[in-house]
Amino acid sequence: MSLDRLRRFVADLTRIADRDGLTEAAVLPDARQMLARLVAEDDWLPDAFAQADGRSYRQYLLYGDPLDRFSLVSFVWGPGQQTPVHDHLMWGLVGMLRGAETATGYTRNGDGRLRAEGMERLKPGMVGAVSPTLGDIHQVANALADRPSISIHLYGGNIGRVRRHAFDPETGAEKEFVSGYSAGVVPNLWG
Repeated sequence: MSLDRLRRFVADLTRIADRDGLTEAAVLPDARQMLARLVAEDDWLPDAFAQADGRSYRQYLLYGDPLDRFSLVSFVWGPGQQTPVHDHLMWGLVGMLRGAETATGYTRNGDGRLRAEGMERLKPGMVGAVSPTLGDIHQVANALADRPSISIHLYGGNIGRVRRHAFDPETGAEKEFVSGYSAGVVPNLWG
């Protein structure tokens, strides 16, 4: 295992942020291609950030920009695990590294209730996107019943400390939450 791919990704994204900022329009085209290259090879994710849990999916911080301009996270899904219906309040890209996942998008009806708008299935090497302009409310699940799946998420902020919302899909009622991270450490990219 080599962290070179991860190091290059972080350095390249930091250069984009320094040069152009990380607005959705400025960053998504280049960042989507960069994330596709990162997840095209499965030789760089440290084992400590690829561990499933029998009770709930795991959200491991791989890198957090010191200015909170972006965060890179590995999501590890055990068989049958899924998120609640939730929003992000920022742009995000999801690159599939191992296994497969489904994302069911939702929109609000005029009465505030949620309506499912279709499902996307990601397989290794594929990249999906979410944002307040593209569609920000969804539910994500491991598409495999017999083994874990891992996706790599890039967000336009520190997703682990943002106050977001989980939704009851039947009533549309929302509950505020902060997701945090599953581990108290991040990988040492420069060690």
